[in-house]
Amino acid sequence: MNTVNVELFGQDPKVQKAISVARNVSVTKAPVLIVGEAGVGKRTLSTFIHQNSNREGQPLSFVDCAQEAQQVENKILGFRDEESGRFNKGILEEANGGTVVFANIDGLDEGFQRRFHKILTELDDYDIDVRVIATTTKNLSKLVGSGRFYRGLHTLISNNSINLAPLRERVGDLEMLTKFFVSDLADHDQAEIEKNAMDKILNHYWTHNVHELKTVIQNTVTNMEGATLTEEDLEIGEKKSVNLISDDDNEGIRLMSLKEAEKLLIKKALIHTSENRTQAAKILGVSIRTLRNKINEYRNGGSAYFVNLR
Repeated sequence: MNTVNVELFGQDPKVQKAISVARNVSVTKAPVLIVGEAGVGKRTLSTFIHQNSNREGQPLSFVDCAQEAQQVENKILGFRDEESGRFNKGILEEANGGTVVFANIDGLDEGFQRRFHKILTELDDYDIDVRVIATTTKNLSKLVGSGRFYRGLHTLISNNSINLAPLRERVGDLEMLTKFFVSDLADHDQAEIEKNAMDKILNHYWTHNVHELKTVIQNTVTNMEGATLTEEDLEIGEKKSVNLISDDDNEGIRLMSLKEAEKLLIKKALIHTSENRTQAAKILGVSIRTLRNKINEYRNGGSAYFVNLR
């Protein structure tokens, strides 16, 4: 397992605060909740916490709770193979002494959440000692309020909560990481970045954060001619671009009224921003007041998503 270099998270005060909390909590065995958008570094920070704990050298395991419900339950608790009759241990037992990261904890089946909470509180009874880290892109408090996440489980995992700010809110870190990736991935020892290219990078809406930035730079430097990365070399979208609607949704819009399409786009913007209305309004290019009025309109019309929106 490669040692995590937290310097690559950046120097923004919000990031430094997150790293400080992670370093302090790593020496305990308390559960940790890491919140942030896709690609912002939640898995990397989870690894950092494990590596700086007294569990380093013990298993570090990951479970994606957004997978099919039965598959997740089998992964956590174990299951008996129907053909051989052999019982396969669950991740909690296999990782005894180490750390288990439950990625996308908000995707855990609602019917299993209460049972999972009970299991975690009774691990000592089964002589199982694991450090629990959960990650999410969502606002779990809102999900609790709307009845979509079990309050007891939220309380258990959220006492030590760490928020990782999106890369687009950290311009200095974005520039630093761009220079680092170009230097690290380019064939040229003295690779440089043209000003127009850097401006294009700084103005882009990085939906998938560090992961997306690294992928774009990697693809760019592979085909770069010379030692300078130019604006023409970059294969990214227009300023502040973000694809909020999937191909399937695009297909469906052709069959919708304009009003229905507007409602779908607003819903997608809210989901994309973890229901942050200010960010959603910015993406949609409307005022927060306009967005609020639209939400109230759809809520009064009985639209299920907006009725449950808090």
